[in-house]
Formats: sequence, structure tokens, C-alpha cells
Amino acid sequence: MSQLIALARCGICARSALAPVAAHQRAGALLVAGGTAVSRRLCGVRWLSRHGVRKIGRGDGVCTGLLVGGAVLVGVTAAGFGLSRQRAVMAAERWRGGTERDQLARDEMLQKCKHFMSDPVTDIDQLLENKENMRTKMELLIMDVQADVCKALAEVDGSQTFKVDRWHRKEGGGGISCVLQDSKVFEKAGVNVSVVFGNLSEEAAKQMRSRGKSLKTKDGQLPFCAMGVSSVIHPKNPHIPTIHFNYRYFEIEEADGHKSWWFGGGTDLTPTYLNKDDAVHFHKTLKEVCDKHDKSYYPTFKKWCDDYFVIKHRGERRGVGGIFFDDLNSPSAEGLFEFVRSCAKAVVPCYIPIVWKHLHDSYTAEEKAWQQLRRGRYVEFNLVYDRGTKFGLATPGSRIESILMSLPLTARWEYMHNPAKGTREAEIMNVLRNPKDWVH
Repeated sequence: MSQLIALARCGICARSALAPVAAHQRAGALLVAGGTAVSRRLCGVRWLSRHGVRKIGRGDGVCTGLLVGGAVLVGVTAAGFGLSRQRAVMAAERWRGGTERDQLARDEMLQKCKHFMSDPVTDIDQLLENKENMRTKMELLIMDVQADVCKALAEVDGSQTFKVDRWHRKEGGGGISCVLQDSKVFEKAGVNVSVVFGNLSEEAAKQMRSRGKSLKTKDGQLPFCAMGVSSVIHPKNPHIPTIHFNYRYFEIEEADGHKSWWFGGGTDLTPTYLNKDDAVHFHKTLKEVCDKHDKSYYPTFKKWCDDYFVIKHRGERRGVGGIFFDDLNSPSAEGLFEFVRSCAKAVVPCYIPIVWKHLHDSYTAEEKAWQQLRRGRYVEFNLVYDRGTKFGLATPGSRIESILMSLPLTARWEYMHNPAKGTREAEIMNVLRNPKDWVH
């Protein structure tokens, strides 16, 4: 019996402990004292709480109880166990050192998940087993950011809730797309999380090699894992700018077993009409975040953004910029993760105050028409130049609805349209052709 008590103290799963024993030998009582939820098939079960022992059920049923401090007493015949006292004590010590902490970690993660728009893409138990892995940290971050942004937008809108669409990719992984469409404030607002893995297509690998990456395939296969949060918000009011943000993490395993990894991301603003105060607020918020990590980040990533979001065939930038970076893999994964976290968490404070500020601004039919023309430029960039769109379309099994979520609900093209000099339309065009410094 002393062996059984020691076994119970170590917190060994009741099912695995009883498995070697024949069914007719499992006559006994399981006594548990409150804490961690467990569900196991048992023969005779009793519940031990502060108020004493209460019988839950008998027979081969399912009982759910609570464990605290691992005080589980399994009363059963000793036949079939063959577990020495020494092994039981060692197991108990291992339990004391790990299981309580594991349960606290699980409780903490479950609490985090309550904030999310949906359960994580990866199973929670798998996330717990790999909680120190960068993939796990990044997945939890992008789920958190998705929820933050969706809830902030829903509060502003007040008329609709986000459609939450959970999807799976047969090649591996999946995602959660949250979309608010044709609501009171937003023409289309999408916030997408994806966690995908599998083998890169040759076209996707070719795109990466074009950026200077030397990727060695094995039998034509290049295993990868990619995860990120991506969003484009298109408001109805032409005085509220469009925002785009994307933060991502990528891993590739090459033929020799070497793993390459990098982070990418950015946040940028696309106004229909120029409001200098809005541009200054937006850029200053991003600069403050960057400066906390490295003073060189903001000027470097601001220029990168200006150079990346260029509609080359038009000779225009897509908007007033922000920050953009890709292929970052130094100085350290942890340091870059914290930087990415800070940037992603800055989306709400850099944008939502601007939305509230212009929420009730009036506008004319002519201003709405100009907005639609600028939306046309947005479509051109995304379909012709955007790296993420091109990668998604070149990846087998990609979800097209999520990739094209960034496109506006409506857009317009007019033949040879040029705004008149001295107009507000001409003012924004000048900025789009000549990027400005907004923080000095």
C-alpha cells in the first residue's frame, strides 16, 4: 500500500497506472483533492474535498475531478504494478518539480486564449510542450494582436461583429480570418492569422533566392514553417486613412539540416487626403517604439518602407509610409521577437486615435470618388508588387480568400485622370511622389 501512496503522490495518470491491471482487479477508490481538471475512465471513484469524501460514480464511466498538489490516492491491488518504492519516490520528486508548474503554465495559456478571437491554430497541448520555442511565442503573439485590433475596431464601429472564419490547409497548418465588411464605419476590415508549414514550391523558393538567400533543397523539397498576422483596414469615410500591417516569422530547413529563420513586418498608412497631424502622430508612435530597441531602426525601416511601397509603373508611393523590414535574423531571435512584439502592439495606438478623430467628418461625392481612385492604386500595388501576395499565390494550398482579403470592396479607374493644381488631391499626390520626413 505504501507503494501505491507513493505512486499517487507522484501524480501518475490514473489511466496509465491502472492499465496493466485486469478490469476485475480495479476495485478500489480514487480519492482526489481539488485543483487540476482530470477526466479518466475508472471503476470506483470518490471525490475528496474540504467537506469530506463524496462518491461520484461506479462502473466503467467517465469521471471528471480536480487535483491540487497532486494528492491522488489510487486504492487498488498491488498485483501487476511491479513499481518499486524507490521509483515511486523518484517519480514523486519529478512531479513536485514540474507538474504544478506545468499546470500553472496551462492555466495561464488558457487564460490568454480567452482573449483570442478563436483557439490557436496549433493544439494548446502542443504549444505547452514547446512553450519556449519561437514558433509558439510567435503564434501566441499574432493571436493576441489579432484580438487587440479586432476588438478596437469593433468598438469604433459599434454596428457589427467580426466574422471569424477558421480554416485548415491540407498541406499543413491553417489560420483564422476575421473580417468586418460593409459596416457602419468600415468598407472592409480584415485581420488574418496564419500558421502554415510544408514544402516550399519551386516558385516560392525562387522568389526567396532572388532576395539573396542560398537555399539548398533535398530531392527538390524545402521544408518550411511560416506564421504571421496581416491586416488591411479600408474605412468608408475618405478622411479616415487606410492602414496595413503585417508581422511574420519564417523558418526553413535546408538539405544539410541547417535551419534558417528570419522576421519581417511593418505598418504603413495610406490616406486619401493629407492630414499632416495624422502623419506626424503615426510616424512618431512608430519611432518611439523603434527607438526603445535601436535608434537606427526607425530611419532605416522608414526608408525601406518608402522604397518598398512604390507603384513603379505609376511613379508613386502607395501612401505616406511607416516602417517596413524583412529577412531580419540578427542580433538574436529573442531580441528581434521583442522588437516585433513592440511594433505589433503599437498598431492600435498609432491608428485608432486617427479613426476616432475623423469618425464624423462629412465628405462630398467628389471626395468619395477620389478615394475610389486611390483604392484602385492600392489594388495595383497588391496584385503586381506585394511580396506577401506573390508568395501566397505561389504556395500550394494557400487560401485565396485570405490572400486577397487586403483588396478593397470597391475601387475605381478613370482614363487619364489628373487632379487640378492647388487642390487637396494634388497635395497628396505631391507627397506620394516625394516622401517626407514626418518626425523632425
